[in-house]
Amino acid sequence: MRLRTAIPALLAGACLLATPLRADTLKDALTQAYQDNPTLEAARATQRATDENVVIQRAQSLPTVTASGTYSEFLRQASTSFISPERSISSSIDLSLPVYQGGAVSNGILAAENRVEAGRADLRGSESALFTQVVAAYMNVILNEALVQLSSNNVDVLAVNLQATSDRFEIGDLTRTDVAQSESRLAVARGDLRASQANLLAARETYIQLVGQAPNDLQSPPPLPGLPDSPDAAVDVALENNPQLIAARERAQAAGYDIAVAGAGRMPTVSVFTTGGYQNYLGTLGSLTGTPADQTTTSATAGVRLSVPLFQGGRVAARQRQANANAEASLEQVIATERGVIADVRASYSSWRAANAIIASSEAAVSAASLSLEGVRAENTVGNRTILDILNAQQELLRAEVQLVTARRNAYVAGFSLLAAMGKAEARDLGLGEDGVLYDPVDNYDRVHGIVWDWQRDPAPMATSSRTVDIPAPDGEIAPADSSAAGRGD
Repeated sequence: MRLRTAIPALLAGACLLATPLRADTLKDALTQAYQDNPTLEAARATQRATDENVVIQRAQSLPTVTASGTYSEFLRQASTSFISPERSISSSIDLSLPVYQGGAVSNGILAAENRVEAGRADLRGSESALFTQVVAAYMNVILNEALVQLSSNNVDVLAVNLQATSDRFEIGDLTRTDVAQSESRLAVARGDLRASQANLLAARETYIQLVGQAPNDLQSPPPLPGLPDSPDAAVDVALENNPQLIAARERAQAAGYDIAVAGAGRMPTVSVFTTGGYQNYLGTLGSLTGTPADQTTTSATAGVRLSVPLFQGGRVAARQRQANANAEASLEQVIATERGVIADVRASYSSWRAANAIIASSEAAVSAASLSLEGVRAENTVGNRTILDILNAQQELLRAEVQLVTARRNAYVAGFSLLAAMGKAEARDLGLGEDGVLYDPVDNYDRVHGIVWDWQRDPAPMATSSRTVDIPAPDGEIAPADSSAAGRGD
């Protein structure tokens, strides 16, 4: 009877227990992961590295200035030299400005910019993938806490049933077989409880790994916003917003520019240059006339340099064919990614709808199994039902309860996975910016885009995510307050 009275409390909503004094919400978990997950931080750093490719490509179109200096000791002079300096110092400064490079630089910049856009889409994908993992971990903790609760209550009920069966056996009302059946079911229930506790421990460890802190009395997640009415509507949104598909399209466009970059190798290049020189013989330059010779010389040169490649052994053609093949592969990858996105969206939609249907049927099953157990117990008191009938009815109710809480977890995770596949499960979509500034990859691009000074440096790299080694190891237990609390809602 204790389990039967606890059923409405346990299942009144998706597996959420009573609200404690301080509890973690799903938004708390997502915000913590957004700010502190090392995988996401690494993806952001990778994008910052990708930003630099635009600067590197653009640098090829800017002037280059080179200075050099030389000190020389003339250890042995030519026998025909009448003026023999002993030493000299010289210096020069060269400036070169490319004027035309066959389109290699301009197309290289365009390709790099497209890859920056692809990287931003990849970063969006990393963000939504992390959030999907966090949601699954969050719901797995809630689910396994509910399963531990159900298993614990089942053990308590079967223990009471065993005691009652033993008492009735002592007075000759039941047989030893009835006692053995009760003992067997209790032993199995205790094993199931241990398995549930192990699963809860694993779920909590996964949560710590993703979020960076231990779960603390997780609350019911909020309803998912923007779920589509049909799989076709979901696919339409995904084709416009899925970050993986956007990244594939940007890379395909960048690969098209790579073809032009490779072909530029057969084009002439034009640059303007100027050179200034200075040489000083340090007073060691002699004179044939007896008049002291001028010990210093200066020079200046300016001009235009034209370079026309005539033969390069087929290297340019090979590179262009290679770029052409890579571009074709990128175009095929767009279609492959599109197929995958469509399949993921439709599968997630189907899973979400199926889980909702299972919830409805499981609720009916729990209600019917509860009435059945109550009726079997009543009939047992008048001798119309056996102890085995009670045990079977108890097991049937437990299966229905487990199926219900599992379906509620599956429905939420499938719904969030659907939003992620549609490109609608990122920090900006989930309202995480309300508690702080969202990371914007454009800020770093704007910061580095105009830097032309070679001696500029960023601070030394260092990890910013927190470690979890100091977080105490979780266990598979649930708080005592959980056993008397209301059920968790979806």
